[in-house]
Amino acid sequence: MGDLHYRRATPDDIAGMAEVRAGDWGTVERWGEIMRLYLAGEHHPRHALPPRIAFVCADGERIVALVAGHLTRRFGCDGELEWISVRPQYRRDGVATQLLRRLAEWFVSQGARRICVDVQPANRSARAFYARHGATELNPHWMVWEDIGKLCE
Repeated sequence: MGDLHYRRATPDDIAGMAEVRAGDWGTVERWGEIMRLYLAGEHHPRHALPPRIAFVCADGERIVALVAGHLTRRFGCDGELEWISVRPQYRRDGVATQLLRRLAEWFVSQGARRICVDVQPANRSARAFYARHGATELNPHWMVWEDIGKLCE
């Protein structure tokens, strides 16, 4: 790992973000279109409200991780973490934590404190990551931060 930097995503980042996400599952083409529509406010997850945001981590010019979220009313939450993905060689080095904190700061700036995330019951590593950062089980497929602002402290 070289020159890691974190910033708000731009439309120019979508191809790199799609490549990272497709490393988890799906195709670059599919993720590129979904992300383009999502960030443009034209793809609407259930109960999603504007605005929405994405942050990236880049190593030099290469996108190596992303996080995205939006405001919502799903499950009585104020916001929803939509995606978080990190290239395998950058995992376990704090990259996901840094991105999660940036998203938490954005949620707080929007007045959103109770934040939900959809996570498969079998995805033990993701569930453990969210739990380490204060999320608790809402139901078998969802976890919740009752106050995401605690990540900003």
